[in-house]
Amino acid sequence: MSRLSRRDFLKLGGLSLGSLAFTPSLSHSLGFDDSNLVRVATQSVSVHSQPNDQSRIVSTWYRDELVRVYGEVVSDTPTYNPVWYRVWGGYMHRAHLQKVKILYNDLMPLPEDERRLVEVTVPFTQPWRFTKLYGWQPLGFRLYYGSVHWVEAVEEGPKGEPWYRIYDELIGYPYHIEALHVKAIPEDELTPIMPEVELHNKRIEVNLTTQQLIAFEYDTPVLTTSICSGLFYGPVGANGIPTRTPTGEFRIRDKMPSKHMGDGNLFADADDYELPGVPWTCFFTEQGHAFHGTYWHDNFGVPMSHGCINMRTEEAKWLFRWAMPVHQIGKPFNRGFGTLVRIYY
Repeated sequence: MSRLSRRDFLKLGGLSLGSLAFTPSLSHSLGFDDSNLVRVATQSVSVHSQPNDQSRIVSTWYRDELVRVYGEVVSDTPTYNPVWYRVWGGYMHRAHLQKVKILYNDLMPLPEDERRLVEVTVPFTQPWRFTKLYGWQPLGFRLYYGSVHWVEAVEEGPKGEPWYRIYDELIGYPYHIEALHVKAIPEDELTPIMPEVELHNKRIEVNLTTQQLIAFEYDTPVLTTSICSGLFYGPVGANGIPTRTPTGEFRIRDKMPSKHMGDGNLFADADDYELPGVPWTCFFTEQGHAFHGTYWHDNFGVPMSHGCINMRTEEAKWLFRWAMPVHQIGKPFNRGFGTLVRIYY
């Protein structure tokens, strides 16, 4: 089992020991801390002396550092996302911060040959894999708060304690995480919402100009929220697909409660495009455009993605349960002719 390096310790500076409790080396000896914390979800975020980006920079925090929040301030800028967090020494804009908690969980029962859907409940957990040649090795990526994964077995971890074996549909190779760090998602949080409303009476409309999504039953809005669509002028990916979200009429075709997006590189570093456990994914094109939850930013109202529709995770979960085809609990994916999607400027 790894211990905190000096760099990791400095990264978490300014927090109480309770905030360190999610790390594997400390989690068994400490309780939990669910105070107001945010995780830096990009390479770096600056602390400003005032809640605007023209003010003096006081300090800088780096990826995966945890910052304690003492309050929220609504500023004049940016107009689409005017919330700043009051932190030690100044203010941080929330665009690239993720609200997190540190919550531990009991070991869940897992019948043989059955997978359970789980959600990460600590800022991040480190996945490891075991091979006869190299023994236990930490992987290059982390699983972040709010991400969703499939557990397929309980096995002994590096020190003989119970760890979960994770099924990852993209990598195709099992890896393990500490059982304390995830909770089973109860079935009553997964049941379909309004499945009795006929297919032709549900639709989803996305306005790329206003970055707004509206879900309708009949002609009545039942969800209105801001989203992040694809970057208008982002670079074309290696697959030849531009980052701009396509416009037109589509149908929800595939639904996956957990999707690994990226290249499937076991040892990718933090700057690579590797997003395991993207939650509540509803695909609407053959190229892979989808609605899904987002744990790597809080900057809704402006284009940010590689073409998908980024949503707040709880709203993506609602849409996943509401949109057709009706999903089957316990299934890794569901396919069918689903809810109408209209995307326009």
